[in-house]
Amino acid sequence: MKRILIIDDEPHIIRVLKMALENAGYTVDEAYNGEQALAYLDKRQPDLMITDIDMPKMSGRELCLQIKQDMPDHIFGIFILTARAEMEHREWSRELERVSFLEKPVSIMKLIASINAHFGESSPTTECKHVG
Repeated sequence: MKRILIIDDEPHIIRVLKMALENAGYTVDEAYNGEQALAYLDKRQPDLMITDIDMPKMSGRELCLQIKQDMPDHIFGIFILTARAEMEHREWSRELERVSFLEKPVSIMKLIASINAHFGESSPTTECKHVG
């Protein structure tokens, strides 16, 4: 079973994503900021990481740049799921490998379809809810 790490400082976002992804057959772990995510990554690498940008202690941008520096050979994909759609965020995220940028609100169906496509799997039919 594929393991996904969700990083977001809003517990309700994590709760909704976790429930939907577990129902889609994924194992889900969670962190509430970039520092917690790095501590997790010291112990194990997920198959995919989904992160917000704006978080306390360490932002999603800082987290991604730290991963690039500390783990240049990481094999997991990164989905940036954020309401921050400014060009500056798209530009720095383009400089990273295996990164996809998704804007909130995003439907659960679209997110799961994107994750399934990332893993080369077909998309299940899922009720349309929005996150963000």
